[in-house]
Formats: sequence, C-alpha cells, structure tokens
Amino acid sequence: MSDSNSQISLMQGLLPLAVAGDHAALDALLHNYRDRLTYLTRRMLGDFQRVRRWAETDDVLQNALVRLVGAIKAVKPGTSRDFFALATLQIRRELIDLARHYYGAEGIGANHDSHGRDELERPESRDEPHSLAQWTELHEQIGLLREEERDVVGLLFYQGLSQADAAEVLQISLRTVQRRWHDALCKLHRVWKG
Repeated sequence: MSDSNSQISLMQGLLPLAVAGDHAALDALLHNYRDRLTYLTRRMLGDFQRVRRWAETDDVLQNALVRLVGAIKAVKPGTSRDFFALATLQIRRELIDLARHYYGAEGIGANHDSHGRDELERPESRDEPHSLAQWTELHEQIGLLREEERDVVGLLFYQGLSQADAAEVLQISLRTVQRRWHDALCKLHRVWKG
C-alpha cells in the first residue's frame, strides 16, 4: 500500500470521529494532513514571488487550517473525497482572498513597486499565470467547473495526488480521471494562457 493510500485509510478512520466532534480525532486528522497542506501551500506560492513577498507559507497554511476546521464543523464531510474537496475549496478561497487583499485597488502590493515595473510584470514561471488578476481568475474559474471536474482538479492540482490515487479516492476509473482532467484543462486554458 502506498503512503498516499495509507493516509487516505487513516483519514477515512478519523473523519467520522472528527465530524462527530471528537477533538482528538480532529487534531490527529489535521496533524496527518498538515504535511500535505504545507507542501501544497509552498508549491503554489513558490513560483509566485509577488504574493510570496507579502505572505509566508506558514501564514497561508494557518489561515487555510482555520478555514478548514470551521468548514469541517459546518459541512461535516462524510468521505475522504468530501474532505479533499473541502480542503481544496479552503485553499482556493485563501489564495483568492490573499490576492485580493494584497493586490486589490487599495492593497499594499498594488501600490508598492520597489523592484521596478519590468520585474513585477515578468512571468515568474513559464507555466504560471503572469498577472495576479489572471492568477485570481484561474482559481475562481476552477470553482466554477462542474463538480466532477472540480473534484479531479482539486485532487491533482491542489492536493498533488497522482491520477491513480485520485481515481481511488473518487471511486472511478483512471480513464475517467484522465478525461475529466483533460476537459477541465481545456476549459481553464483561456485563463491560464490569457
């Protein structure tokens, strides 16, 4: 059994207890999941220096965990699939809020230019959106995808699962995961490439 599969199994055991209000189970669930959230937060902020300039990985992670705890109590996810979808939603919301906070019309990032205009507008990575508005729109557009596409994008893009692990979590075939991933990427292409 892969490490990812053992994490999913552990999550499936802890999740009903956490949803029922068992604080120890919720702590264990978040402790188990914290490494994945840290990795995802670091990966997503790593190449986007404009946002990273104002917020550290740990700050974003802490806010995402606070959101996730509140959401677990309110939504009561019943399966690992529901948990992954809920965690993905909280990451996406935190990223959108972060972008708006720092680079909105009154944000400190929008009105601060200590590196020179050319450096700020240059893409940090070939595969990343090159403006904060485009980056924010990408996360918003992910939220607007059909649920089955959003679930696949959440597991592959945000959660960093392999396609095979995503198929197991979603209880669908690998081919279906690949089709949904392809369909979602086609829809997001205009946001990603501008």
